[in-house]
Parts: sequence; structure tokens; C-alpha cells
Amino acid sequence: MPRLGPDGVLDVPPEQFERLVGEALDSLPEQLGRVFDNVAVMVEDERAGQPNLLGLYEGIPLTERGQWYSGVLPDRVTIFRLPILRRCATYADVVAEVRVTVVHELAHHMGIDDERLEELGWG
Repeated sequence: MPRLGPDGVLDVPPEQFERLVGEALDSLPEQLGRVFDNVAVMVEDERAGQPNLLGLYEGIPLTERGQWYSGVLPDRVTIFRLPILRRCATYADVVAEVRVTVVHELAHHMGIDDERLEELGWG
């Protein structure tokens, strides 16, 4: 079980954190998973210059793809481990925050903006 590191932040090793991201992905409804197309989910410690960024979607949302869309690199969803750990007080908090962040970023892949995500409670 994770414990506090010397800096007072919950310590969840990268491999364990990646498993949590995988579990969050696996927990999504199967019919939703079938919608995702050409997207890779990655885990990094943090984004340089953005220490509070929990996740990031980079790509072309499904709602903006047309007939021209082919032969492109996958969209990328990145989940940032250290900002999530700094925000959480317990392991259960980490599990919940990882799931919210995964859903939030994949919603961007589907073309849902931050305003609508806030309305839906996934902001």
C-alpha cells in the first residue's frame, strides 16, 4: 500500500499508477470503449512548466474528423502522476482522481469541451 514520501506527498510508484490508469480504462462501459478511435493513453510524471496539470488531450476530436482523416498518428491522452498525487490525501483519492482524469481527457477525444464536462460533473 502506498505511503507518504519524504516530501509528505503520497507515494504511488509509476508501475502501480499505470495499473490504476489501466483499471480506469477497463472500468469504462464496453460500448463507450468501442467509440474511441486511434488514441493512445500515456502516463508521465508531470508536464514541464505546468505542475498542476492532471491530464492532457492532444489530437483531433472524433467530432472534427472527416473523410480526410487517415494515416495520422494516434491522438494522445497523457495522465500526469505527480500532480494527481500532490492533490490526493489517500490512496482511495488517487483511484478516484485517476478515473475522473481519464474520463475527462477521453471526453475531449469525443469532442466534449471543458464547459460541458463541468455541467456533467467531470470537470
